Amino acid sequence: MGYFQYARIISYNSLITQGRKMIDRETIQAKRREILEIARRYGAHDMRIFGSVARGDQTEKSDLDLIVRFDPGRTLFDQGGFLIELQDLLGIKVDVISERGMRARFREHVMKEAIPL
Repeated sequence: MGYFQYARIISYNSLITQGRKMIDRETIQAKRREILEIARRYGAHDMRIFGSVARGDQTEKSDLDLIVRFDPGRTLFDQGGFLIELQDLLGIKVDVISERGMRARFREHVMKEAIPL
Protein backbone atom coordinates (compact mmCIF):
# COMPACT_ATOMS: atom_id res chain seq x y z
CA MET A 1 0.00 0.00 0.00
CA GLY A 2 1.40 3.38 -1.00
CA TYR A 3 1.73 6.35 1.31
CA PHE A 4 -1.24 8.25 -0.12
CA GLN A 5 -3.61 5.31 0.14
CA TYR A 6 -2.46 4.76 3.72
CA ALA A 7 -2.91 8.45 4.54
CA ARG A 8 -6.45 8.37 3.15
CA ILE A 9 -7.32 5.33 5.26
CA ILE A 10 -5.96 7.06 8.36
CA SER A 11 -7.89 10.20 7.42
CA TYR A 12 -11.15 8.28 6.97
CA ASN A 13 -10.63 6.28 10.15
CA SER A 14 -10.14 9.49 12.12
CA LEU A 15 -13.60 10.58 10.98
CA ILE A 16 -15.12 7.55 12.60
CA THR A 17 -13.20 7.80 15.88
CA GLN A 18 -13.31 11.57 16.48
CA GLY A 19 -17.07 11.81 16.72
CA ARG A 20 -19.50 12.91 14.10
CA LYS A 21 -20.47 16.36 12.99
CA MET A 22 -23.78 17.20 11.45
CA ILE A 23 -23.96 18.42 7.88
CA ASP A 24 -26.81 20.31 6.27
CA ARG A 25 -27.71 21.52 2.79
CA GLU A 26 -26.29 24.98 3.50
CA THR A 27 -22.87 23.50 4.31
CA ILE A 28 -23.01 21.41 1.14
CA GLN A 29 -23.93 24.47 -0.93
CA ALA A 30 -21.04 26.41 0.63
CA LYS A 31 -18.67 23.66 -0.56
CA ARG A 32 -20.44 23.13 -3.87
CA ARG A 33 -17.59 24.41 -6.04
CA GLU A 34 -15.10 22.05 -4.37
CA ILE A 35 -17.53 19.14 -4.64
CA LEU A 36 -18.07 19.80 -8.34
CA GLU A 37 -14.30 19.93 -8.93
CA ILE A 38 -13.86 16.55 -7.25
CA ALA A 39 -16.74 15.20 -9.33
CA ARG A 40 -15.20 16.50 -12.55
CA ARG A 41 -11.90 14.72 -11.83
CA TYR A 42 -13.69 11.39 -11.40
CA GLY A 43 -16.24 11.70 -14.21
CA ALA A 44 -19.21 12.18 -11.89
CA HIS A 45 -22.10 14.48 -12.72
CA ASP A 46 -25.82 15.08 -12.18
CA MET A 47 -25.43 14.66 -8.42
CA ARG A 48 -28.53 14.67 -6.26
CA ILE A 49 -28.88 14.59 -2.48
CA PHE A 50 -31.48 12.29 -0.94
CA GLY A 51 -32.23 10.89 2.48
CA SER A 52 -32.21 12.75 5.78
CA VAL A 53 -30.10 15.68 4.54
CA ALA A 54 -32.49 16.28 1.64
CA ARG A 55 -35.47 16.11 3.99
CA GLY A 56 -33.80 18.35 6.58
CA ASP A 57 -34.12 15.85 9.43
CA GLN A 58 -30.46 14.82 9.69
CA THR A 59 -28.69 14.23 13.01
CA GLU A 60 -25.06 13.86 14.08
CA LYS A 61 -25.36 10.18 13.10
CA SER A 62 -26.57 10.93 9.56
CA ASP A 63 -24.45 10.38 6.51
CA LEU A 64 -24.78 12.15 3.17
CA ASP A 65 -26.62 10.12 0.53
CA LEU A 66 -25.86 11.00 -3.10
CA ILE A 67 -27.16 9.70 -6.41
CA VAL A 68 -24.52 10.19 -9.08
CA ARG A 69 -24.12 9.52 -12.78
CA PHE A 70 -20.64 8.51 -13.92
CA ASP A 71 -19.27 8.96 -17.41
CA PRO A 72 -19.13 5.77 -19.50
CA GLY A 73 -15.89 3.89 -19.01
CA ARG A 74 -15.35 5.06 -15.44
CA THR A 75 -14.26 2.30 -13.08
CA LEU A 76 -14.87 1.36 -9.47
CA PHE A 77 -11.54 3.06 -8.74
CA ASP A 78 -13.03 6.33 -9.99
CA GLN A 79 -16.11 5.83 -7.83
CA GLY A 80 -13.96 4.98 -4.82
CA GLY A 81 -11.69 7.97 -5.33
CA PHE A 82 -14.71 10.23 -5.64
CA LEU A 83 -16.16 8.83 -2.42
CA ILE A 84 -12.92 9.16 -0.44
CA GLU A 85 -12.28 12.74 -1.53
CA LEU A 86 -15.86 13.77 -0.69
CA GLN A 87 -15.57 12.24 2.77
CA ASP A 88 -12.26 14.01 3.33
CA LEU A 89 -13.73 17.35 2.20
CA LEU A 90 -16.98 17.13 4.16
CA GLY A 91 -15.73 15.30 7.24
CA ILE A 92 -18.65 12.87 7.29
CA LYS A 93 -19.53 9.48 5.86
CA VAL A 94 -20.87 9.70 2.31
CA ASP A 95 -22.88 7.03 0.50
CA VAL A 96 -22.69 7.27 -3.29
CA ILE A 97 -25.17 5.36 -5.41
CA SER A 98 -24.82 5.17 -9.16
CA GLU A 99 -28.13 5.92 -10.83
CA ARG A 100 -27.63 2.93 -13.13
CA GLY A 101 -27.26 0.63 -10.13
CA MET A 102 -30.65 1.39 -8.57
CA ARG A 103 -33.63 -0.90 -8.89
CA ALA A 104 -36.73 0.69 -10.42
CA ARG A 105 -38.85 0.77 -7.26
CA PHE A 106 -36.01 2.21 -5.15
CA ARG A 107 -35.21 4.78 -7.86
CA GLU A 108 -38.84 5.89 -7.98
CA HIS A 109 -38.93 6.37 -4.20
CA VAL A 110 -35.58 8.17 -3.97
CA MET A 111 -36.16 10.50 -6.92
CA LYS A 112 -39.25 11.95 -5.21
CA GLU A 113 -37.07 13.54 -2.51
CA ALA A 114 -33.81 13.99 -4.44
CA ILE A 115 -32.45 17.54 -4.61
CA PRO A 116 -29.96 18.53 -7.34
CA LEU A 117 -26.57 19.63 -6.09
